[in-house]
Amino acid sequence: MLDKRDLRLAPRRAVALVLAGGRGSRLKQLTDRRAKPATYFGGKFRIIDFALSNCVNSGFRRIGVLTQYKSHSLLRHLQRGWNVFRGEMNEFCDLLPAQQRVSETEWYQGTADAVFQNLDILRDHEPEYVLILAGDHIYKMDYGALLLDHIDRKADVTVPCIAVPREQATGFGVMHIDDERRIIDFVEKPADPPPMPGRPDMALASMGIYVFNAQFLYDQLERDVATPGSSRDFGKDIIPHLVKTGARIIAHDYADSAIIDAPDDVPYWRDVGTIDAYWEANLDLCHVTPQLNMYNRDWPIFTYQEQLPPAKFVFDDENRRGMAVDSLVSGGCIISGSTVRRSLLFSSVRVNSYSELYEAVVLPECDIGRHCRLKKVVIDRGVSIPNGLVVGEDAELDAKRFHRSEGGVVLITREMIEKLPKE
Repeated sequence: MLDKRDLRLAPRRAVALVLAGGRGSRLKQLTDRRAKPATYFGGKFRIIDFALSNCVNSGFRRIGVLTQYKSHSLLRHLQRGWNVFRGEMNEFCDLLPAQQRVSETEWYQGTADAVFQNLDILRDHEPEYVLILAGDHIYKMDYGALLLDHIDRKADVTVPCIAVPREQATGFGVMHIDDERRIIDFVEKPADPPPMPGRPDMALASMGIYVFNAQFLYDQLERDVATPGSSRDFGKDIIPHLVKTGARIIAHDYADSAIIDAPDDVPYWRDVGTIDAYWEANLDLCHVTPQLNMYNRDWPIFTYQEQLPPAKFVFDDENRRGMAVDSLVSGGCIISGSTVRRSLLFSSVRVNSYSELYEAVVLPECDIGRHCRLKKVVIDRGVSIPNGLVVGEDAELDAKRFHRSEGGVVLITREMIEKLPKE
């Protein structure tokens, strides 16, 4: 049995692998130029910053980031913002783009294949445990508590889980557990998710996070690659196979390792995989008491941030007043004689005179022209909104010009603006 010192140092004997190659196609044109983990969030962050910050805050300082789809902006962000590890102390944040290491004709086929194709690199670090993370979710979690639960339960694999409404569980791996938290059934993305015992409206969903004993992981990846018909995915192939063969797979309740800022808080976890979910999660930060606390200095979220001047609000005339209410306004922004309400502005956004923004998520380096009225929008990076544009008041017209989601959120990109009729 490990003593307390061994348990405290356990994260140093682990390697964390962040899977960051996904496109995130449900985010529509927002991921035309970038992978989902590189998508902006919260005024100054990228989505991947949350998983990486959890690693650092939890004591995991040996990290590999596996990339594939349109990874340039993600790699640039990681090089600028996450080049803080000390090699002489056996710390690293390695960038692992798809390199066709196994075959000259195949890229990563699935999540398990992404790890398998980097198996030689992983083995060189000689970890005892491997923590596999999705790089496209928003949450704050102590991976150290997760690893200690894995060790204490003598598990082969540990899978963090969260209760979600059944109608929302169709996009998750859904599990059944026994009284000892051992997973006895696992179904990936079921059309009719099985309910939790005693809670017919809820399902127990996998968070897409796994802790493996290292040698056990190597053996399973090699077995899987030799299995005809496998899609080479943890949720679809590896975990269901292990459940059927009786491996010791333990479910870990996210509530036991989530970072809770106040006693009454509910553990926060979001998959911002659709335009509606992305807009809603960003705007939640504008609430007086948001569900995600970004101000906890005991569990900071790190990122790369360009050095910019403070946000500026100018003009205090009767008909032209620069102001923002119930909003987040980042560095380098200029609110010039315009009104911003319940909105989130990323860095270096300019909102010009007589314009009104309401429930707007505006990505960096956008320029909003004069006399605009924009409501319930997401504006992609670098978009110049022409003078007088009105969005959010005519659903039919919005859908013709831009992408309008099922929930009525309008996504605006540069290409969409360029296609507008010229006056």
